[in-house]
Amino acid sequence: MNLFRKYFPELPDNQILQLEKLKDLYFEWNSKINVISRKDIDDIYLRHVLHALSIAKFIEFQPGSRILDLGTGGGFPGIPLAIFFPDVEFHLVDSIAKKIKVVNEVASALDLDNISAYQDRVENIDLKFDFIVSRAVARCLQLNQWVSKKVKKGQSINELPNGFIFLKGGDLTEEIAEYCKAVRIDPEDVIELPLTEFFEEDFFDTKKIIYIPKDV
Repeated sequence: MNLFRKYFPELPDNQILQLEKLKDLYFEWNSKINVISRKDIDDIYLRHVLHALSIAKFIEFQPGSRILDLGTGGGFPGIPLAIFFPDVEFHLVDSIAKKIKVVNEVASALDLDNISAYQDRVENIDLKFDFIVSRAVARCLQLNQWVSKKVKKGQSINELPNGFIFLKGGDLTEEIAEYCKAVRIDPEDVIELPLTEFFEEDFFDTKKIIYIPKDV
């Protein structure tokens, strides 16, 4: 838990306690339904929870915001973000039923009433969102093709215009160029930020956060 106190010293004790419970909950569910790789489960706080919370370092979602977690898997980044932002709506979508079962069980155990989970194709979710977040599910252009029409148009209630926030790794130069050319936006409108800006652990050396505004 020193990781959370280290990087989020302002976080209230009750939210720290919820984050503390995640390891035992995922250990229990992973023994029944394998949703986190066995090599990662021992480092769940670093590799999954803190990684997810890099988004909270990047932007403070305002109360009333609606966020879609696309391809959430077992609940990342959505569940840690829902703990961090209790006044924000999080909608977690994955096509695999067993993963959404884990999401629902973990959310219930933590009394998170700001999470809705769907075992479905994202195209079937009839809602609009301020931001769509995702963790290395697909290339940016493919993600845009899936969910472009799900982003709210108009004035954002947040400090950044509505759009996409993706957690990715490695050299993204070609991927971002491909995206910008296809949707005709200026590459300077895209923010690519290494997570070493926020965290000092070696795990984050190649990890990045990508922000792409929907309408510029």
